[in-house]
Amino acid sequence: MTDSGNATSEVRDRLWEAVLDGDAHQAAAVLHRGLDAGLDKETLLLDTVGGVQEKVGLEWAANRITVAQEHAATAVNERAVTALLPPAPAADGPERGRSRGRVTVACVDGEWHAFPARLVTEVLQLRGWQVDYLGPQLPGSHLIAHLHHTRADAALLSSSLPARLPAAHAMIAACQAVGVPVMAGGRAFGLDGRYARACGADRWAPDARAAAAALEAGMAAPDPTAARQAVDDLPHLADQEYTMVVKSRPQLIERTLADLDKHLPAMELYTDVQRERTAEDYAFIVDFLATALYVDDAGLFTDFLLWTAEVLQARSVSARCLPSGLNLLARQLHDFPRATAMLRGGAAAVAARFDSDPGDTT
Repeated sequence: MTDSGNATSEVRDRLWEAVLDGDAHQAAAVLHRGLDAGLDKETLLLDTVGGVQEKVGLEWAANRITVAQEHAATAVNERAVTALLPPAPAADGPERGRSRGRVTVACVDGEWHAFPARLVTEVLQLRGWQVDYLGPQLPGSHLIAHLHHTRADAALLSSSLPARLPAAHAMIAACQAVGVPVMAGGRAFGLDGRYARACGADRWAPDARAAAAALEAGMAAPDPTAARQAVDDLPHLADQEYTMVVKSRPQLIERTLADLDKHLPAMELYTDVQRERTAEDYAFIVDFLATALYVDDAGLFTDFLLWTAEVLQARSVSARCLPSGLNLLARQLHDFPRATAMLRGGAAAVAARFDSDPGDTT
């Protein structure tokens, strides 16, 4: 009898080697050998391909593979999945059996990390669902038009970046307004689904198997006339801090970089590429600050800052400079108590982790 755990681990290790080598043909061959060893397609998709894709992200964050290698690895995984799973028969073809129902899977507007949604799509199709996979970066208006056209039983929205949560909230509300229940999934919605609930999703699923189980259990259509909290009417948004941070985003980034030039001597030695990367880092910081204000959760912002600091350290950039920039940003937002508290708290958390002075801006 085949030990499925050992077989899965072995296939995953071999797939990792093929993916790292950029060899899509070998990756497909590895998956087909897994089938021959008795592993089912769902296991291969989630526990081998999904496991390898997660490792790709971790290796990139640890600076053990480059951005180019990360992109190439994802492309190899995509091609391997396609080779493992031939195209589904046409919806009206004689070879297609009766489906469990029809659902739409899409990424939130602004979300480019589509691979998790692709895996969910393939698993649902294996389980007998008709799935319309709409891919990454889908504008909400296009999603609603599609739902009107297909009369989907449910919409499954995926997002990996918490910075997309305001867009996710708007898309969830729009789907429900036309009577389509929404299931949210992906790291953006929190490890426990707290942000899916904050955005009003009907269900949250931590992974593809849970998503399939929730669909099989049934998702009732929302009542479009029921009272739901408007996207722009969350109680904590009355202070306008979220709106003002979003509107002043370019100025906040530009002023922070200018202040860093004055207060951080090391900036004088930065190359053009290093300055560009620093600008990108602070753009993300402002985006995550805005999202934390939107969902009223300082922990979301602090977790992002600690992750950013770890990535900087892995790239031989001292994380000790981060609290200085955060405090300079806080000075610009001194009239915004929630934003200031999040920035000061984040600076203190990074300083504590990396043994620097949280109040130092010199």
